[in-house]
Amino acid sequence: MKVENNKELGIMKKKILKIILSIVLILILAVGIGLTYLVGAAGGGGPFDFVWKNKLKKMPGNAEKYSLENIEPLENSPLEGKRICYLGSSVTLGLYSMDVSFADYISYRNGCEYVKEAVSGTTLVDNGKTSYIQRMKNNIGTDEKFDAFVCQLSTNDASKEMPMGEISSSENLEDFDTQTITGAMEYIIVYAKQTWNCPVIFYTGTKYDSKQYQQMVDVLFELQDKYGIGVIDLWNDEEMNDVSEKEYEVYMADPVHPTQAGYLEWWTPKMEEYLYQFLER
Repeated sequence: MKVENNKELGIMKKKILKIILSIVLILILAVGIGLTYLVGAAGGGGPFDFVWKNKLKKMPGNAEKYSLENIEPLENSPLEGKRICYLGSSVTLGLYSMDVSFADYISYRNGCEYVKEAVSGTTLVDNGKTSYIQRMKNNIGTDEKFDAFVCQLSTNDASKEMPMGEISSSENLEDFDTQTITGAMEYIIVYAKQTWNCPVIFYTGTKYDSKQYQQMVDVLFELQDKYGIGVIDLWNDEEMNDVSEKEYEVYMADPVHPTQAGYLEWWTPKMEEYLYQFLER
């Protein structure tokens, strides 16, 4: 009798163990699916990326009328036939505008070709294979022909509190401290000039609450004096920063990222105007 009871107890323990393991596996699977959903819903890709895209489509600033297919080309554009390279992160990519940014609008409106090397969350500071510098060197061919090289003054360096650094007394690539924002900017300027022999232009974002980014803008103008680069200064532009609250809600998905409407109606005309003048010099 005792032996039979022990057998029954052993069988029961095995059943309970199987049930517990099954519950644990189900919980792990549920957590995995939940995390995948959250990543997709936040724009991180994966099988639930459609949730993120649907969210973007519902934004007033991403309405159908702003899509590239509905863009009317400009006649006799000074940029027609030119080739422009854009280097940046989420703002250059168009993170909150379904991967459409000013780079795409400028091309469609002006009949010019472009390369858009943009990865969200990346920095000027050379901190890994996705940094601006590494992608510039590894993803953009040295034999490419460009009429202009346009680089984003990255907000990620500000938000991640990367070290500012100092302007070098040199103009040699090997002398720049690319672990700092300033050194990385100098490296990009000199490398682009030496490699593609074209004008280099940096652009800023529009005004938002960031002392670090303000410092970056200040340094950018010092580098303009040193290297003669172009600066599309949306940060200090009074006209750009004079939009109404109602317009701002349509134009911006958050303080950093424009919607399609923001790019098309707010940023692109200002950037085009600068490019027309700077490249005609």
